[in-house]
Amino acid sequence: MSADRTPHAPQAAPPRTGPLAGIRVVELAGIGPAPMAAMTLAELGADVVRVDRPVPSLVTDGLDRGRRSVVVDLKHPEGPEAVLRLAERADVLIEAYRPGVAERLGVGPVEALGRNPRLVYGRMTGWGQSGPRASTAGHDINYVSLTGALSAIGRAGGPPQVPVNLLGDFGGGSMYLLVGVMAALHHARSTGQGQVVDAAIVDGLTHLSSMVWAQRRYHGWTDERGTNLLDTGRPFYDVYETSDGGWFAVGALEPRFYAGLVELLGLPEWAGCQYDAERWPAMRAAFAAVFASRTRAEWEEVFDGSDACASPVLNWAEAVRDPHLAARGTHDTVDGGDVPSPAPRFSATPTHTAQAPGPVGGDGRRVLAEWSVRDADALLAGGAVQDA
Repeated sequence: MSADRTPHAPQAAPPRTGPLAGIRVVELAGIGPAPMAAMTLAELGADVVRVDRPVPSLVTDGLDRGRRSVVVDLKHPEGPEAVLRLAERADVLIEAYRPGVAERLGVGPVEALGRNPRLVYGRMTGWGQSGPRASTAGHDINYVSLTGALSAIGRAGGPPQVPVNLLGDFGGGSMYLLVGVMAALHHARSTGQGQVVDAAIVDGLTHLSSMVWAQRRYHGWTDERGTNLLDTGRPFYDVYETSDGGWFAVGALEPRFYAGLVELLGLPEWAGCQYDAERWPAMRAAFAAVFASRTRAEWEEVFDGSDACASPVLNWAEAVRDPHLAARGTHDTVDGGDVPSPAPRFSATPTHTAQAPGPVGGDGRRVLAEWSVRDADALLAGGAVQDA
């Protein structure tokens, strides 16, 4: 993916109305879960400033909406000092370097908290700040594989199925970084004491899997893929192909929902035997045959408004047009393209969709002035901060 940005004009900090209005965040530019967390903080109302490199990375994830950009040359003698002066004025700093890199650059927790004892220093990595793999490279698929989660995804007898990068990067990564940062921010505001948040994808994803761990311990969940309650091991919790090549998802776990499912499928002979394991192969075959007899749209009409827990499998473009998601405004438009709306929703402090970023480095002078950064003119004149 290209690192180019749409050249919007530099802007003053937009009005902040979310629950984090008044919070200032410094984000040291990276990719993956840290940018997602920073974008979410911006949508929650924080003023997030992204510290970009003089030469942007050729790899980007498109998650740079909602914040302003300041280019700092960390190889310049005064580059680390520029970041630390921003940290002096911030409530939160987020970085996603490998362990030890921030320290080598001179912008690690010791330096930052030394300047601002109230600072929350959020660190986002895959493996964590310690452990034998801490210094090695990895991506979502590697973190998911090590935690056991990847081995659990897929059908019986088949290989593990890769769940895009939602489970590790963003479920176990971004969301746990956000929880940690906001909890530490609450503590800092109560006590005046900042701290370091060590958010590791392997930790977050393992915690995210707590229900499966409990099921393994108490309810017989096995390590055999595709044989359990929620991994396609039950015919009433699976997906079925329709006559036009579409797919329908079925999640009729409770008996009354299952009863509604078999009634609407026209299979009354399968009522009352939901948990008869010996009949599951025949039940699955019966469900598959019936779903294959109609189009996906026809089944949508059949199940519309019912409690049978059956729904069409939509692609990304179709999801934008879904009547329920459209009614809730689950998607928004930025620069003519579809983007997710902020979540969750607040009754007293409404959030706003993060808008497209301006040019890299286009906000340097304005941010330094608005944040009252010490000796801002000298940082700009000396080239540590490059104003576009």
